[in-house]
Amino acid sequence: MIDLLIAGGGPAGLATAIHGALAGLEAVVVEPRPTPIDKACGEGLMPGAVRRLHGLGVHVGGQPFRGIRYVDGLTGRSAEGLFRSGPGLGTRRTALQSALAERAAALGVSVLQRRVGEVHQGDGHVTAAGLTARYLVAADGLHSPVRRGLGLSARPADGRPARYGLRRHYRTAPWSDLVEVHWSARCEAYVTPLAPDRIGVAVLTADQAPFAEQLARFPRLASRLAGHEDGPVRGAGPLRQGARVRVAGRVLFVGDAAGYVDALTGEGLTLAVTAAGELVRCVAAGRPQAYERAWRDLSRSYRTLTSSLLWARHRPRLAPRIVPLAARLPRVFTGAVNLLA
Repeated sequence: MIDLLIAGGGPAGLATAIHGALAGLEAVVVEPRPTPIDKACGEGLMPGAVRRLHGLGVHVGGQPFRGIRYVDGLTGRSAEGLFRSGPGLGTRRTALQSALAERAAALGVSVLQRRVGEVHQGDGHVTAAGLTARYLVAADGLHSPVRRGLGLSARPADGRPARYGLRRHYRTAPWSDLVEVHWSARCEAYVTPLAPDRIGVAVLTADQAPFAEQLARFPRLASRLAGHEDGPVRGAGPLRQGARVRVAGRVLFVGDAAGYVDALTGEGLTLAVTAAGELVRCVAAGRPQAYERAWRDLSRSYRTLTSSLLWARHRPRLAPRIVPLAARLPRVFTGAVNLLA
C-alpha cells in the first residue's frame, strides 16, 4: 500500500514526497497540472529554505541576496537587516518546482496527472483519486479543495480586509543584493533579484486594482522599472486562509493548505519545507497526531511576527512609522529578519 498519497505537486507537496522517500516511505504525488507549475509569489528563498533544500539534495540556481531592506515608497528612507547565516536565493518559481520534481523523480516518486476529488477514510487507510494509501497529505494550496471538502476551512474573525498578491518580472539588472520591501500607505512592493538581468516585483495589497495602478503608488520604483516589463502579471489570493486543524484522521495538511497568514515576512517556503519534514517524521514514527503540535511549534514565530506586522500595517497612525522605526532600531530589525531567516 502507498504510504503517502500527496495532493499537490508544488513545493510543499514535492518536499513532502522527497522527505518521505528519504525516510523509506512510498510516496505518490497527484497533480493535475504539468511541470513546471508557476504561481504568483515573491520568489525569494530565505536562508533557512536554501539550507533545507540542499539537505534534501535539491539544488536550484538563482541570484543570492544578503538580507532585507525596508524602503519608504515616497521618501526613499530605508532600513537594512543582513542575514547572519548565509545568503537567501532569488529564484524563479518554475525553476524551484522543476528542481524539486527532478529530485523526487530520481528518488522514485511517482507523479500522476489527475485530480484528487472526494476523500474517503477507512480503518487504516484513505482513498482518493482512485488510489488507496495509509495517509493523504493535502498540499493543494491556499484554497485547498481537500481542506474545503472536509469542512476544515476557517474564516478569519477579526474583520481585517482580505489581501492579494500580484507579481511581474522585469528584464533589468538588480540594483541591490538585498530584497527590497517598498512601503506605501496601502500596499507593499517586494523587489527580488532573480538573475543578473532579471528581477521580480510582487505587490501585496487589500485593494483590488490593476498591477500598474498599484505600482504607481511607488513613484520612485515605478520610474525605475518603466519600459523593462517582461511577461504577464500573475495574481493570488485572498492570502489569509484558516485551517481548523493540521491532522484530520488520516489526512494531514502542509504548506499553504495548512493555513496561511500573509506573505509579508517571506517565510512561507521555509515553513512549507520544514513542516514537510516534521510531517514525515511523525508518520514514520507512527505518531501522525503529533504533527499538529509540531506544526504549531515551528510556525509560531512566523504566525506571531506576521500577524503583529499586519496589525500595525492596518493602523493608520502606526503604518507610516514602520520604516522609520526599523531605521531607528537597526538591531531590533536585524534580529527580526534573522529570526525569520
